[in-house]
Amino acid sequence: MFINTLFNGMSLTSIILLASLGLSITFGLMRVINMAHGEFLMIGAYTTYVVQMVFSKLVPEQFQSWYYIASIPTAFVVAFLFGSLLEKVVISRLYGREIDSLLATFGISLILQQLARSIFGTQGVNVKAPDFLFGGITIGNLTFSYNRLFIIFSVVMCIVIMWYIMYRSGFGKQMRAVMQNRNMAQCMGINSRRVDNLTFAIGSGIAGIAGCSISLLGSVDSTVGQSYIVYAFMVVVLGGVGNLKGSVIGACIIGFASIFAENYTSATIAKAIVLFIVILFLQKRPQGLFVVRTRELD
Repeated sequence: MFINTLFNGMSLTSIILLASLGLSITFGLMRVINMAHGEFLMIGAYTTYVVQMVFSKLVPEQFQSWYYIASIPTAFVVAFLFGSLLEKVVISRLYGREIDSLLATFGISLILQQLARSIFGTQGVNVKAPDFLFGGITIGNLTFSYNRLFIIFSVVMCIVIMWYIMYRSGFGKQMRAVMQNRNMAQCMGINSRRVDNLTFAIGSGIAGIAGCSISLLGSVDSTVGQSYIVYAFMVVVLGGVGNLKGSVIGACIIGFASIFAENYTSATIAKAIVLFIVILFLQKRPQGLFVVRTRELD
């Protein structure tokens, strides 16, 4: 029982972490409260459904199970392009105006949800798990499903890639420079507008991959991202904005606390307990677990 609950907590933590990674980076870099971030999960989930339908009609039957492998980069690219377009058209005009960005992105969230209803209908659509993700590993009385193990593996790969981008690549150095001191970074020749756009687009693309993952766990509809966006914001606040390590630890705290509390109480009480833990923690560390150090002139 304990091991099964632990595995479920790890699965939930993985999805919350994917949903919050992009949000943490974009909020830390641009100070934009993106209320439409959950809709990028929705875009990724619907993209997975569309790829599944394309494969079922155009690809020979013996290769149709590979639709899910193809849907992961496709979901990233589609969400990346949507994010890049949104940043250029709307977000770039709202830097430094956090309340305005909150209201504007909330409006965009409603527009994207209605667009999804107009295209796919009000009823949810189902993504069929590929053949290689059916079943699971049985150890004693416990069964670890392949689809949840695959999600955990995908999250680990995304963390490794994001770590490399942020801390080992040239673009990551530019990203962190703009995050620490935008004006000084511009003086050193860094194109902060390009960094802003690519960072926001990458964060959106990661949310698309998260949507691809959650499509395996249930029906996909226009509000599928709303179930995770509150958790994602709590991870950002708890872990500290713009910090990969903080996002991982914050997602672990919230994911495991939610599953264990729900296991012994109810879903509603579990959410209240998680919120209480976050509030209690922020009373001691209002800036989160980890703070990105900046070099600002007094």
